[in-house]
Amino acid sequence: GFSHQANGSLLADAEGRVIGSSLVGQRFTSERYFQGRPSAVDYAAGAVGGSNLAPSNPALRERAEADAGQITARDGVEPGRIPVDLLTASGSGIDPAISPEAAAIQVDRVARARGLSPSAVTALVERYSDSGGWLGQPTVNVLALNLALDAIE
Repeated sequence: GFSHQANGSLLADAEGRVIGSSLVGQRFTSERYFQGRPSAVDYAAGAVGGSNLAPSNPALRERAEADAGQITARDGVEPGRIPVDLLTASGSGIDPAISPEAAAIQVDRVARARGLSPSAVTALVERYSDSGGWLGQPTVNVLALNLALDAIE
């Protein structure tokens, strides 16, 4: 059945405490966690929405450049190699997923912060990736992946 989906697609930690929904993004700031997309609504599910800023808007460009600087410092990736989903908010502002490429640039940092091998972290990324279906793009659920990382410690 669809009881999991009907009940909000909730995800729990190793102790069974509900941490969130697989359908709603959350902010992660620790080096130990994969980071999701920027949120135009600070991940407030009751205030979903995009930024409505045109690509030519200086405010959008400034925010994206600031985010790129943070990602470069955090993950050691040149700005031109940062996947666009790590620099742009989704239409809802609470997208729970990132591209496999966005996850890949974070593997070394997360592995180092947790004392794990990059190959072990990459295997988890692959486990929490979906194919995107027939027409969709592959994605990685950030909350599910981060909970899985916590469960192995």
